[in-house]
Amino acid sequence: MSILAGFKQTIEQPIDFLPLEGTDYVEFYVGNAKQAAHFYKTAFGFQSLAYAGPETGVRDKVSYAIRQNKLTFVFTTALRKDNAIAEYVHKHGDGVKALALMVDDAADAWEQTTMRGAKSFIEPVTLTDDLGKMVMSGIHTYGETVHLFIERKHYAGAFMPGYRPWKSSYNPSETGLLYVDHCVGNVGWNQMNKWVKFYEDVMGFRNILSFDDNDISTEYSALMSKVMSSGNGFVKFPINEPAEGKKKSQVEEFLEFYDGEGCQHVALATKNIVETVTQLQSRGVEFLKVPSTYYDDLEERTGKIDEDVEPLKELGILVDRDDEGYLLQIFTKPVEDRPTLFFEIIQRKGAKSFGKGNFKALFEAIEREQAARGNL
Repeated sequence: MSILAGFKQTIEQPIDFLPLEGTDYVEFYVGNAKQAAHFYKTAFGFQSLAYAGPETGVRDKVSYAIRQNKLTFVFTTALRKDNAIAEYVHKHGDGVKALALMVDDAADAWEQTTMRGAKSFIEPVTLTDDLGKMVMSGIHTYGETVHLFIERKHYAGAFMPGYRPWKSSYNPSETGLLYVDHCVGNVGWNQMNKWVKFYEDVMGFRNILSFDDNDISTEYSALMSKVMSSGNGFVKFPINEPAEGKKKSQVEEFLEFYDGEGCQHVALATKNIVETVTQLQSRGVEFLKVPSTYYDDLEERTGKIDEDVEPLKELGILVDRDDEGYLLQIFTKPVEDRPTLFFEIIQRKGAKSFGKGNFKALFEAIEREQAARGNL
């Protein structure tokens, strides 16, 4: 290969200095971790995995880890009031604190990102027990949200050192949730491009999709969004900011009640959305509903789909198509008393987009909920 050909290949295929292997876990700071874990087991079908607290030598907090397929959630609660966890919950309510990302080298991930301008959250630390060792590091992002880099190739335990296996006789059956598809962050006015640049410069992400207020608007409110993707496409973080509208947008409502920037929702993948949503609804999970007229000309808008339309209509599942296929999606109502965190259930059948064709119907449904709360 000539020098020129090698130079051309370098230009076309830039080195991914932060190769991410996917989402390792999502950590929530909550007011009562034991009850939160029980709720997600009952409502979403997670299984008990691991526990850390005073019994494992941790004096200031407790954490419960639960798992379903490749999806791991951790719920952490402060044991005392003078604690960063307690301060977080007092300010924000229950919410996503950490999006933990799988890497081959956590020390290098920290070096690569901090040298490019990231503020350190945790310098690389090695955690050990009888089952091996793990390396963890972390950086700050928008608001109080952090990214942790998790290296676990030399660890054989259930979760991580400092935790013990959590055995429970209560383990409801799973609901078909598989892994994190993407996580969406809400940032303040005129802050989206700042955080797009952060992900580009600090983490080597690419902006793969952009939506402005012409794409995401209703009669009353609007927002803008840009989708950031890691170099290998395994991790995607859409970022939303408010846009001018007649009334308060869902992003403004989030920023007000969360009291700052933060993770708005986590999208959970499934291979059978009808079955998964049927299970979730039977367990008490509440979903946004669009008018039944949305389904009148569904296949004229989206083309032929494999699923029967009637079950989709009954459950309120939305459909959208891009050049590579279609997707099915539905959004829960907020899972906290504050109108902040919610979840998306998504099944991709080739599509790599995020449901642009559903934005208007979806946001009108959100506005109906906002109006009921008196927050529109």
